[in-house]
Amino acid sequence: MPATEALSRGLVNQVFATQAEMLDGVRAIAAEIARKSPLAVTSTKHLLNYGREHSVADTLAYQQVWMGAVSQGDEIATYFKAKAAGADPEFADLPPLD
Repeated sequence: MPATEALSRGLVNQVFATQAEMLDGVRAIAAEIARKSPLAVTSTKHLLNYGREHSVADTLAYQQVWMGAVSQGDEIATYFKAKAAGADPEFADLPPLD
């Protein structure tokens, strides 16, 4: 399947003319993700992986519990304080898992 057809069918989000342009695009996406809360990125990855092996109903129920647990930290306040000040938020790294 040509790349333009994959794009028109929604199988890919973007098509690049060259490999160099593609690498620049991918690096820009990676930089955007890296600016996000590490807890939010890790939670998103965990919940997506969970959803691959469970029903939609089970995943949504699990997500409610998960989000309730991780929302207890100060990352939400950090985000809103930075945005109110017109700055990008800076988040602490997650502690390593043992």
